[in-house]
Amino acid sequence: MPAKVSKKQRALVIGLIALGILFTAFFGMRAFHAFRQFNGHRPPPPGRPGKVETDVEFIRNWMTVPFVAELYHVPEPAIFDALKIPPNKENREKSLRDLNREYYPDANGFVLETVKVTVKKLQLPTPDSAPTIVSPPTAPAP
Repeated sequence: MPAKVSKKQRALVIGLIALGILFTAFFGMRAFHAFRQFNGHRPPPPGRPGKVETDVEFIRNWMTVPFVAELYHVPEPAIFDALKIPPNKENREKSLRDLNREYYPDANGFVLETVKVTVKKLQLPTPDSAPTIVSPPTAPAP
């Protein structure tokens, strides 16, 4: 015959189960929202590790200027020059969104668009994007 369970024990077990359900629901919703906001970043093509990113549409507001400069292989000072922002330590650690709020509060999205345009101008042509030069055939020597 099972032992009697007191009302306190029953209330404690029910409370812990309810608390577990609340935690699961809370963190499940956070994961769901994070997944919905994740825009993703395409992986490099197979067989070409370390490929330099070239599509500036992947630049996001959460990125910092040094991160963008490294990802797109462009000089960091050139981005700061285009933004007319001093490249001090504080600015290097701020996201593009934070730089926009601080330096251009009335121009929403200005920093992001300026960085995209600047990176596009500064990118060197990659082997994929470089035009192929075809030389005309030469006549054989007599």
